[in-house]
This record gives sequence, structure tokens and C-alpha cells, in this order.
Amino acid sequence: MDLRKVRNIGISAHIDSGKTTLSERILFYAGRIHKIEDVRGGGDGATMDHMELEKERGITITSAATTVEWDGHTVNLIDTPGHVDFTVEVERSLRVLDGAVLVLCAVGGVQSQSMTVDRQMKRYHVPRLAFINKMDRTGADPDSVVEQVQEKLGADAVLMQISIGKEENFKGIIDLVTMKAFYFDGSNGEDVREEDIPADLIEKAATSRAAMLESLSMYSDELMELLLSEEEVPEQLIHELIRTATIDQGFTPVYLGSAYKNTAVQPLMDAINRYLPSPLDRTTIASETTDIEKKVELDSDPDKPFVGMAFKIADDEYGQLSFMRVYQGTIRKGEQYFNQRTGRKERYSRIVRMHSNKREEVDSASAGDIIAIMGIDCASGDTYCSEAKYCTLENIFVADAVIKMSINPISRDNADKLSKALQRFRKEDPTFRVSTDSETGETVIAGMGELHLEVYTERIRREYGVDVEVGAPKVSYRESGSVAFDFNHTRKKQTGGSGQFGNIVGTISPMTDEDREEADGSEMLFVDKVTGGRIPKNFIPAIEKGFRLMMDKGPVAGYPVVGIKVVLLDGKYHDVDSSDMAFMLTAQECFRQNFNRMKPALLEPIMLMEIECPEEFQGSVVGQVASKRGMVVSTNTQNRLTTIICEIPLAETFGFSTDLRSQTQGQGSFSMELSKYSAVPSNIQIEIIAERKAELQPA
Repeated sequence: MDLRKVRNIGISAHIDSGKTTLSERILFYAGRIHKIEDVRGGGDGATMDHMELEKERGITITSAATTVEWDGHTVNLIDTPGHVDFTVEVERSLRVLDGAVLVLCAVGGVQSQSMTVDRQMKRYHVPRLAFINKMDRTGADPDSVVEQVQEKLGADAVLMQISIGKEENFKGIIDLVTMKAFYFDGSNGEDVREEDIPADLIEKAATSRAAMLESLSMYSDELMELLLSEEEVPEQLIHELIRTATIDQGFTPVYLGSAYKNTAVQPLMDAINRYLPSPLDRTTIASETTDIEKKVELDSDPDKPFVGMAFKIADDEYGQLSFMRVYQGTIRKGEQYFNQRTGRKERYSRIVRMHSNKREEVDSASAGDIIAIMGIDCASGDTYCSEAKYCTLENIFVADAVIKMSINPISRDNADKLSKALQRFRKEDPTFRVSTDSETGETVIAGMGELHLEVYTERIRREYGVDVEVGAPKVSYRESGSVAFDFNHTRKKQTGGSGQFGNIVGTISPMTDEDREEADGSEMLFVDKVTGGRIPKNFIPAIEKGFRLMMDKGPVAGYPVVGIKVVLLDGKYHDVDSSDMAFMLTAQECFRQNFNRMKPALLEPIMLMEIECPEEFQGSVVGQVASKRGMVVSTNTQNRLTTIICEIPLAETFGFSTDLRSQTQGQGSFSMELSKYSAVPSNIQIEIIAERKAELQPA
């Protein structure tokens, strides 16, 4: 396999931008399927939405992988969900891909989830093309969308095409590189017809091409000189520059089309081949297993030692299916490889290439491939190598859960089945958490949103035949202090024999932004400033552990404590009575007795919500947001459709969809994602604490 002709790409976007519809067209034009199915409406449903729930709801829940051939290139394609509730699917897909297509709606433009996807692409340094879909919709405005991409995403987005007609008159596109018009004939737009540019669009095309070349000249002195001397720019040079600038993530070429109307999908596929990187164009850095500070640069060479990452786990009737990206080397059926996390050697008995939920067995896979292994026991994010303790790849970013609810089987006999289902889903999805409430003994599931947990409870009913009852959704509050305090705490216990003695002196304060950077994702920063052996060094970790153990349950209402900095300055110890246990208990006691001096406050998750509704309902919707303690950030009206962006506490969003539908005669829709944690107003904090105390009271 010629690695220069391999593309590993993902299709990502906001909800309802047309990702799955676009994927379906790509499969059809590449000859992978012979009939186009729609996401909604009769038939068998879109190929990439293979779960029954996806077909019923018309949404993508799990990312699906497939491989197509286009113009001599092998394209491994992953279609990802748009809902923020399933954001881990996008996260882990982008972690292993070389390039991406960001799909935008020609009317909606850059929406809230587009911004999340953009952040994920930047986190993993994934070059992308943008595709403005739904050019046939009333109100389609590609120039406005490009402006939004430049302003909101900070990307150097430039149109590579202009449209021939728009809205219901959208007929085709003009390619600004070749300066040719393209039309898409046949019942499914499969026949691409190339023509000269229509006379009425020649001037617009020339102006747009000049603007495109001017943007591109920022990446090349050679092009700048050609433009200044007004010489003809060779087509090949333009292609080379677009490719280089895109791979360097400075430039985002923008394409136009309508996947639903089968218009202009083929030029996008040509651009994927031409401009997005092959595995050879990407550098992957891993860490040595024994010393994470030491880096190893991986090479897409099939003859070097094998390195691969299991980025997604799925269970089906045949056992566990582990999706894997091969970064280096070759794997062969029947051979054994080492899991770098567990050190276990596992046999790859079956290697399959996926086409949505269908599989095709292969004997081997090499660098650049995305395949699935059947029957190995691993977790999402595990690195596999041909040698033990070879290297570890950077793991996948997993967001914290923001909502939880209790779950119980209606029939006691089904407890085992429920436990099995929860264990499976927890393994498959790192954002789905399962725990037992120590006070009430209830099983609690936590996730990214109402829809996330709703889908899993429905899957438990369908796939395991377990009827469950779920408690009302509960918000994952946090506790944090607002002022610093000094402590000087002594624990002294004498009970015959050796006693317990520990004395610690220091300060506890809320974290600053610099502290957060230093803490690197941890909610507690511990700083040891003890000098002169006042506390022996071997007791310091026990003191830190004591403070950390208290972070799980705060004294205000039993919620996790966040954003605390502990500085240990001094202390005393006893030759006989001091021990690790004594100092750990001293730290716990100090925190428990003194935390209230920090004037602790409850923090609640605040969601960034984007609401779309007809213009005439704007006033009542804004009123509804205000009644739910929401704050409107911006409103924008285009073609009688208003987009309201607001910040609203998660606790106020339960049942919001019903209220919005009734207020907008069923025409309003919204999406939301976690924005930040903010202090709860004092009157509401009192209510939450009272409710929490009642919950924790023994029955």
C-alpha cells in the first residue's frame, strides 16, 4: 500500500449540519453502496447510522468507520456525532485521524458545537477543510459563514469555489483554481459535467480568485512575486501551496455544496485527496513507558516495531471489538502484542476492516491503517506495541460528567444483567460513569447530558431486556473556598503503646490561574515548603494524601471540592508517635475542622446554550431564559430566524425542550455544552444544602 495515497479523515460538525448525509453520498460516489438512504424517513436509514436508536431518532450516537477508494486513494472515513452529549466519540476519533472535514450549515454558519469541534481539532493539531452544506436552503449565505469561521474560530478560511445560483436555484459550483464551472447531472448527481463559466459570473469568479490568491500569497514569497508582477500563476503551484498551508494548519480551504441534493460532493472528495495529509505528512510523538519525559518519534514505516492505539471499544454478540489506529510497523493475524498499560501479551486472533457495522477479515494491517481487533481485553486509549515497555501514546481527553441520576432494576432478578450492562457501557464510553452512593447505597450513573443518559437507559432496556427506573436528573455541583486561611493543626492521641502525633502549619487558598496551570488538571495543588527537616520528607506524601482524600466530599453538602491550593510551611513530629497514618489523619482533621473558614460556596455547571427560533418568538424565548436564571450573550436574526446565545445553569435546563416547543409552536430548537462552573446564588445554595441533607438522612 502506497502510504502517500492514504487519507484518514473524520467528518465533524454541529447537530443537523448534514454529516451523515454527506458520508452517505461519499460512500455512494465511491461505489461502496449502490443506493442512497436518508437519515430520516423510511427505508433502512443511513449506512453510517447502524443502531436502531440512531435510525429512530435521526441522530448519530456512535462514530462509525468505513474505507472507500477514490481516484486511486484509500480513504478511511469516520462519521462522528454532533450532539455534545456524545462528544467523546468526536474526541477519540480526532485523536487518531490525520485530517478532518468541518461541515457547516449555509444558513446556521458557525454554531456552538462547531466551536467545540474546532477546539478538539486544534487540541490534536488536525488539519481540516470546511464544507458549507445546505446551499439549497432559503437564506444560504456562504460569504457570511466564511466571515464567521474567520472571526469565531480564528481560522484563515478562504473560499475555493463560488456557487452557481443559491437557495432553490443552486445548480453547481465554479472552481477558482481551474476557473471551470461544474454541474452534477443524473438522478443522484453522479455525472459531473465541466463547462465554461457562465458569462454573468465571469467577473465575480475573477474577483474571488484574486482574493483567494492574495490570501494564499501570505504563505509563499514566490506567489507574492508572481502576483506583484501580474504574471500567470501555474495551477500546480496553487495546489502545492494549498496543500502545504493546510497541513501546517494555517489555512482552511472552504468548499460549497448540498449533500442532500447530491450537488458538489465529488469536488470535496478530490480536495480531500489533494490537500489533506497522508500518514507520512504527520509526526506522532509518544513517550517512553518507563520515563514519560523521554519522547519517541514514531515513523509510518511498516518494517519498524509495531505501535498502535485502541481508540474506541465496542461490544457486540461476538465479543469485544477494539478499533485501532496503527502508527508504526505491521500487525498480523495470530501474532501476540503487548498492552503497554497492563504489560499483558495478547493474541490478535482476528483483524477486521470495518464498514459501519459490517466487517471484512484481513490477515494484516500496517502503519496508517484504521482497523478493528476482535477478542482482546483492553480499555479505550490503550497503546499496543510489539515489544514490552516500548512506548505510550498520549491519551484521549475526557471531559467531566455534569449530570447524574440513580438507576435501579424494576425486578430484583435483573440486578446482575444491569450490572453487566453498566460495566460494558462504562468500558466503551469514558464519559459514562457508574458509582454507588455510599450513603443511600443506590447505583448512580453520570454523563454529559440528559440525552446521553437517556440513550444508555434505552440501550439497557433493548439490548439487555432489563426494565429500569431512573431517578430525577441531579446536577454535579462542586464546592470551593473563596478566601485563604492559615492553619496550625496538631493531632495528639495517646491510647497506650505508641500514640499518634502530627503537627502541620501552612495556608489553604483558592487556586489562581497560574496555580491551575501548575496543577495540570488536578483540583488540588500541594506545595511543600518545609525546610530543615522539621517534618521528615518521608511523611510529606502522607500529608498530601490526607488533604486529597478530603477533596471527594466537601463539608458544605458532600460534593467534590475543587480549586484548592495547600502550602505546607512547617510542622513538628515525634520520634515514636509520628507515622504516615498519624500525619495523614492530621491533614484530614485539619481540613474537616477548618474548611469553613474559607467561606465555602457551592459551584454549579453553567451551560452555553444556542437557541434557534422564528423571529416572532424571540421576546418570549428571551423571557423564558431570564426566568431560568439565564443570561443572554448575543442575539442574531437572519432571514426571520433568530439565534440566541445564552449562559444558563444546568439545573434550570431540565424539561427546557418541552417549554421551548410549546412557546415556539414546535419550531424552536436548542443545543448546549458545558461552559464553566460558577457560584450558586446564596438563597438557592441554602435550598440545595437542605435537599442534600434530606437525601443523606438514613431512611
